Amino acid sequence: MSVFDDTRLDDPAALEASDHLLRRLAMAGARIRAELEASQDALNKLEPDGFRPRAVVAAGRDARLVRAVLEPVCPVPFLAWPGPGLPGWAGPLDLVIVLGGAAEDTDAVSAAGEAVRRGCGLMVAAPEDSPVAIASAGLRHAIRLPSQSDDQLAAAVAVLQALHQMELGPEVDHKAVALLLDDVAIECSPNNDVASNPAKELALVLADGLPLVWGGSVLAARAARRVVEALRLASGRPALAADAGHLLPVLDQPPRDLFADPFDKPAELRPALIILDDGVDEAGIAEHRRKLESKAEAHDVRVHTITQAEGTDIGRYAALTQQGRYAAAYLGIGLGRYGMATVDDPVGSGNPSEDPAW
Repeated sequence: MSVFDDTRLDDPAALEASDHLLRRLAMAGARIRAELEASQDALNKLEPDGFRPRAVVAAGRDARLVRAVLEPVCPVPFLAWPGPGLPGWAGPLDLVIVLGGAAEDTDAVSAAGEAVRRGCGLMVAAPEDSPVAIASAGLRHAIRLPSQSDDQLAAAVAVLQALHQMELGPEVDHKAVALLLDDVAIECSPNNDVASNPAKELALVLADGLPLVWGGSVLAARAARRVVEALRLASGRPALAADAGHLLPVLDQPPRDLFADPFDKPAELRPALIILDDGVDEAGIAEHRRKLESKAEAHDVRVHTITQAEGTDIGRYAALTQQGRYAAAYLGIGLGRYGMATVDDPVGSGNPSEDPAW
């Protein structure tokens, strides 16, 4: 098991060696601006014309994120389709949304191809030469948003902006989302030491912990899953994102052995509860949080809260996710998995920024 070295979090050499990852995180706001700028011509052509689809089907990467934002307000039925193809009822009266990256995504390609075959309305967010864009080329009137990167969030923001202009979704305000991500990049910058950096602070919390990440609202729960993906990749350890009912039994831990000799054998990793608070004030969410915090306190489980209560729904989601990803990056640096390649452990020389979790 890798040993966490907190000195690496402020070590210029270790941070420089992980610059490719930290720089990608810092450029998240810029990628959203570039995505919307590249899509502007297509967005300018979108005007409500009285036509409203019978239903909206989202397929491909982050379809569930689009659903989480749209489902509460979308005036027509909305479905996130996880498998290949499309549901049997989808046809010319329906709008199909496909988010695809540069890499091969057989389910997304299948959905785009099936939408063309059935004559569905189609909106595609993907690089112009990607497999998904090629599969959708047979439909002349498809809405194509040309992605500029493989950033799932940036593509989703562009799609949500398009749906807002079609009066199918809420206002997005991509500039505000980008600014929130810029703020996270400033707060979590490698130039800020452990004492003033919330992401490095969380990395210290997780140095000897197994993350249990909980978000009460639909979007906070979605952010929790994204954060857990990044934490697993960074640490090589288990991590869990789930609802309160599934997390409560995991918090039932035996008390710490205060007399255990840390030099006799390595201490066992204990759960650490990470709460993502996006400011949604509902009685059910507050009750679940109270139960989690009470159970954690009773069983000596550390609790850490990340709060982002300002901004639009998608902005709060983006900021929470990004703070968690920064913490994951610093956890990987502290564990020596990033920025310290060795012959026996090539993980340190890999590029986690190429993984969809980032």
